[in-house]
Amino acid sequence: MKNIFKLFLMCGALVTVGACTDLEEVLVDQVPEQFNGSEPSFATFDGGGAGPADAMASAFNQLRESGSANHGGYWSIQSVSTDEMAVTQKGGDWYDGGIWIDMHRHTFGATNGPINGAWGQQYSAIGACNTSLASGNLDANQTAQVRALRAFFYYRLLDLYGRVKILTEAGGNPPQSTRVQVFNFVESELLAALGISNVIGMDLSSSPLGTGQTRYRINQYAALGLLAKLYLNAEVYTGTPRYAEASAAASYVIDNGGYVLCGSGCSVPNAAKRPSVASDPDELTGYAAVFAPNNQTNPEIIWAIAYDNVSGPNMHFAQMTLHYSSQFTWNLQNQPWNGYSALEDFYNSYDNADKRKDANFIVGAQLDYEGSAILDYAATGGDLELNYSTDINELEPNASRKGGARLGKFSFRQGQRDNMDNDYPIIRLGDMYLIRAEADARVAGNWNLALNDVNTIRARAGVSALGSLTADTFLAERGREMFMEVTRRQDLIRFGKFNQAWWEKPASQAFRNVFPIPQEQIDASGGTLTQNPGY
Repeated sequence: MKNIFKLFLMCGALVTVGACTDLEEVLVDQVPEQFNGSEPSFATFDGGGAGPADAMASAFNQLRESGSANHGGYWSIQSVSTDEMAVTQKGGDWYDGGIWIDMHRHTFGATNGPINGAWGQQYSAIGACNTSLASGNLDANQTAQVRALRAFFYYRLLDLYGRVKILTEAGGNPPQSTRVQVFNFVESELLAALGISNVIGMDLSSSPLGTGQTRYRINQYAALGLLAKLYLNAEVYTGTPRYAEASAAASYVIDNGGYVLCGSGCSVPNAAKRPSVASDPDELTGYAAVFAPNNQTNPEIIWAIAYDNVSGPNMHFAQMTLHYSSQFTWNLQNQPWNGYSALEDFYNSYDNADKRKDANFIVGAQLDYEGSAILDYAATGGDLELNYSTDINELEPNASRKGGARLGKFSFRQGQRDNMDNDYPIIRLGDMYLIRAEADARVAGNWNLALNDVNTIRARAGVSALGSLTADTFLAERGREMFMEVTRRQDLIRFGKFNQAWWEKPASQAFRNVFPIPQEQIDASGGTLTQNPGY
């Protein structure tokens, strides 16, 4: 029997932008807890590494540096601006000048720090791509890949800001392009990388891109998957629908890529397993396995960002979402920050039988590695046990420290460091089924044409097949499948829902469908950047 002294701190030392500031007090408790058994020890873990070291590495490494799965930039503004989640103000903690309240309520302006951060992240990545392309060190296949990668970062800018500058070489200062011009550039670069002029009736026999399943690089299916996402949103970006092309691109990936949905026969060892907690499964199966820390060989993922706790940093979901005391459930190296939580209405949109509900959210009473209740000694009202409620009492100023289901889709591992090991899918097969389903329905004006593909996804989730569909039921199904994968803002805009009211958010203006051009960038442009209308 050993005594373990557990330190419960109001907030750990944070290394990311804007988290856990202006604390009104610091409470430190030393609580001796006795338990039977030995100190935890964890097996050697293979998170897949940080991707190949080739001539394209400096460009592809920018996927980790561009805010894809950490706090304060691209992922944050795409996600917190939707009905998926919020960052609540817990007294003096997580106020951060009101930036996350503004993001949730759609009152953000041109001086919002994360909006500026996301802009800089994408242009830094584009600069690395331009340097790589200008190096003379790339063959035809590598050149096509880096052009497609650069197009991906411009796809992000197109989606976020609309009117941006298209820089294709270092030191240039081109004029600000319209949103249609940026769309055309992204489309043309992806088609050029594929060696085709159109995805309808395409012949890829002369494509410089390969067909091998190289998940950390771009093959034909990754480029087509990105085109499918681009065409799905083309009507928003340009005013002209391109749903037939979206369906063609997604269908080609589904029919020819050799990828399969991770279902009942697809599993990995549960890296979060606590030997003393009987409810922890030995294996993660199906949907849960797609996003696990050891997902590096998952058959559903077409193109992914390679994260690794040692050599591939900047995935921080555990730190971003978990309560400080949840450190003891996963034996985390450092204390989490207690920031992001799911909105109750979004959580309740899942049927209780839906396997995705258990995989995506962390709720209820929390236990440590030995199976004992975890306590929060800074809790008010005398209820010390850490129990994640699905409801949140308010957005600000004194949101519950335990309020809201926590984000668990990209699941955690025992002994985890601040940087996670889970690969983050950019293109995966489940999304391709849903893109084809929606595109076919919109082309025909009949949502029931989406049933086959939607029911394929629902079967994997363990819920019954639907007999009919509407636009609203399709959007809800897409939301359940794609949670935390930065598609929700696009989906809400495409379905005309982004400006509607939801929890602690009033109806917002249509101009909010694009973010403002950051004021810092306008000031530095010498008059060559102008603001988006409405800001």
